[in-house]
Amino acid sequence: MPSPTPTKTFTVDALSVRVYATQGQLAADAAQIAQEHLQAVLAARGAARVILGSATSQVQFLAALVARRGLDWSRLTLFHMDEYLGLTDQHAASLRRFLREQVARFVRPQAFHYLEGDTLEPLKECERYGRLLRAAPIDLCCLGIGENGHLAFNDPPAADFQDPSTVKLVKLDLPCRRQQVGEGCFPNVEAVPQYAFTLTIPALCAASKLLCVVPEKRKAQPVRDALQGPISTVCPASFLRAQAHATLCLDADSASLL
Repeated sequence: MPSPTPTKTFTVDALSVRVYATQGQLAADAAQIAQEHLQAVLAARGAARVILGSATSQVQFLAALVARRGLDWSRLTLFHMDEYLGLTDQHAASLRRFLREQVARFVRPQAFHYLEGDTLEPLKECERYGRLLRAAPIDLCCLGIGENGHLAFNDPPAADFQDPSTVKLVKLDLPCRRQQVGEGCFPNVEAVPQYAFTLTIPALCAASKLLCVVPEKRKAQPVRDALQGPISTVCPASFLRAQAHATLCLDADSASLL
């Protein structure tokens, strides 16, 4: 079955942008882009390392990716990019749980390294996970954009385009915590943890390919801010415009303010 064709393609600074008529078409084509890139890496090196995003906006893309035939997951090592501090992996909002349900129960990767959100030693956990990430190059990072423009949990107050760390603890800002309530992850803002682990922006961008999947109307404003505003930590996703190895995939809703 042929991959869906974007209705529009363009570049903003160094960033390639693809717009699709529907979220389903976006998910299907982004999954094909991811698969083709990983197959090329596997053919060249025999193994690949991938960072996956965990948010409701990624559900259709991840479903399309795990459903594709021909990708040898047994040669992939997987990571994720953020987790709430203090949550067990059994909590309904745990991002480890999300990825187990959306990915790990359908495929068998060589390894899936998780951030231990409920660790008793969070600074040591940052060091441990950072060492795993730095042990070899990351070949693909699949991510989204938050309603406040964040990448992973790099909210505007915490974002640093020159961050020397690989993984850090951050305090989540109020718009981010409201987004988690709006997505149904928590019953109210008070229930959302105030702190979380996140890969830093340089750590995300160090992947050889960035694939940013951003559907839905609620993302239209941050998409416009990222593409038409200044490159600034006021909208952390604007930094994607400096990444020639990045592709931003939008649907008609998320692109509606452009």
